[in-house]
Amino acid sequence: MLTITQELHDRIVAHARKDHPDEACGVIAGPVGEGRPERFIPMLNAARSPTFYEFDSADLLKLYREMDDRDEEPVVIYHSHTATEAYPSRTDITYANEPGAHYVLVSTAETGNEEGPFSFRSFRILDGEVSEEEVKLVETS
Repeated sequence: MLTITQELHDRIVAHARKDHPDEACGVIAGPVGEGRPERFIPMLNAARSPTFYEFDSADLLKLYREMDDRDEEPVVIYHSHTATEAYPSRTDITYANEPGAHYVLVSTAETGNEEGPFSFRSFRILDGEVSEEEVKLVETS
């Protein structure tokens, strides 16, 4: 189960809406070994695509060095789908290389960057196997 604050949830959704029609992407880091998402890190979709996301390699290297210096790890890796449901694509599954991370997908297909319905789902992806997990929203971490 992913336990996440309402604030972090809302920031992910806002990022997904802001970047629509391109896919948004980012990371929420937390203390190593605690599985607690704390620090919101929106990233630039280097692909600038409505059907694909890609972290900029220099930005990603910088982020991992920063997390290492802060004794953090990626707890949540998120991105949006702009025209399809919030479910990992074959490409998403292929690139899922953090076995301990929660992979969050937000679908902005129904409303784009406007207020309205969206889908927010979390998955574990391990060795190409996808399993959906419950998302529990809390007020504070």
